[in-house]
Amino acid sequence: MSRAVVLVEGVSDQRALEGLAERRGRNLDAEGISVVPIGGAQAIARFLDRFGPQGLDVRLAGLCDAAEEVAFRRGLERAGLGSRLSRADMERLGFYVCVKDLEDELIRALGADTVEQVVEAQGDLGSFRTLQKQPAWQGRPTEEQLRRFMGSGGSRKIRYARLLVEALDLSQVPRPLDLVLAHVSTPAP
Repeated sequence: MSRAVVLVEGVSDQRALEGLAERRGRNLDAEGISVVPIGGAQAIARFLDRFGPQGLDVRLAGLCDAAEEVAFRRGLERAGLGSRLSRADMERLGFYVCVKDLEDELIRALGADTVEQVVEAQGDLGSFRTLQKQPAWQGRPTEEQLRRFMGSGGSRKIRYARLLVEALDLSQVPRPLDLVLAHVSTPAP
């Protein structure tokens, strides 16, 4: 049984966090930590009911996109973990918000040039260049184009989450990813 559960919106978030833990020499299974994709922010209340104080009562943490912060906040409040929660309150509970989303955090941490190198190494640079030529994406910042590219193409988002984490300088890990793992590695308050 897990002693801690990190609730994330999707499989790409799970892969990124598990990859980061591995890069840091951590074995989440051995530590009793599960990273659980909930299938979208709308499901947060159901998972908080299952794992939170009214359910299994394990140590909780979570990661969400900025657009889903309200859903996570409401879920935490509904689960009895606070009221009128601010982002700082959510962080004290172990729930962290990505500025836009996971891909944005990783692209900013790595820089567009490094992300393009990862894309090229995967044989996807031609597909990315095609996206850049599309009228809707011409002239936009490369970071926006990369974010769109990661979010399109079926399982591309899932595959690149881990690849981008593997390319990270461990001293440049995005704050939400760094802190959510740190939260579940420290003893409960």
